[in-house]
Amino acid sequence: MREIAVSGVRPTGKQHLGNYLGAVVNFVRMQEEYDGYFFIADLHSLTTHPRAADLQANVRQTLIEYLACGLDPDKCTLFVQSHVPQISELYLIFNMFAYDGELHKVPTFKDKVRTQPDNVNAGLLTYPVLMAVDILIHHAMKVPVGKDQMQHIEMTRNFGNRFNHTYGVEYFKEPIGFNYGDAPLSVPSLDGEGKMSKSKGENTVIYLMDEPDAIRKKIMKAPSDSGPKEPGQPKTEAVQNLFDLMKLVSKPDVIAHYDQAYHDCAIRYGDMKKQIAEDMTVFLTPIRERIREISADQAYLTRVMEEGGEKARASAQKTVTEVREIIGLKSR
Repeated sequence: MREIAVSGVRPTGKQHLGNYLGAVVNFVRMQEEYDGYFFIADLHSLTTHPRAADLQANVRQTLIEYLACGLDPDKCTLFVQSHVPQISELYLIFNMFAYDGELHKVPTFKDKVRTQPDNVNAGLLTYPVLMAVDILIHHAMKVPVGKDQMQHIEMTRNFGNRFNHTYGVEYFKEPIGFNYGDAPLSVPSLDGEGKMSKSKGENTVIYLMDEPDAIRKKIMKAPSDSGPKEPGQPKTEAVQNLFDLMKLVSKPDVIAHYDQAYHDCAIRYGDMKKQIAEDMTVFLTPIRERIREISADQAYLTRVMEEGGEKARASAQKTVTEVREIIGLKSR
């Protein structure tokens, strides 16, 4: 029997290259090797009080882009989080195993308190509990996450072990954060600083649906510098970002050419950006065309959501039934 993997992505509208390479690439590979449960985390998104119409549209768009990027509902369980009510029930139960002090210390909660002081709701505080339940309800052992989410994996292990200790059972196992390779993929921002994020502005990200002209304009505006003055001069962050983008979409010989040009102090950043834009367009065109194709097939989307929800509910209900028995709650 294959190990179980679980992960999800919040429905935030159009997905950008950072989301795709940071998460979906892992999902596509994992569906071949694990029993994958991959979901659209619409319950998590409620902490920001999205408009109902926006939330529904974003869930649909995220599902479309999951499928366009290669997730196969015949190889994994692809579902919408809110379509599995057992998650909400186990979330309530596991709030009894989370302590106020440890929740207040979570860095992501502190960040939210600072960035949205007028909306510090209980859902933000107990966000790690819901994340833990997403994992534990399917008894997942592998969770593809970035470094910034590793603390949540540790909290998941703590909550599961606390449950086991309280009731004298060895029911929940300890999941681990998982990525292929030495480190999670990180896609650099087009503003020359840090990783790609919509919070930095529309022109700092490449969306999966961006047309070639939009890709070209965004990349050509990316900052660089005046070029190296001597061989071996370290790259600035902005220039390193350009090289990191090139490594994601260009062929090895192309990357080697520009590396050598930089070393020889002969690099022309305008030419380099044009090359990145061309290679990025080639990389994204099949995905963009697949998105359009799937968007037009509502019957297929409905079937994927229904079948995925059915499989996820069956797995979740087994866990909830067993948990209720362990803690002494009668089955309905």
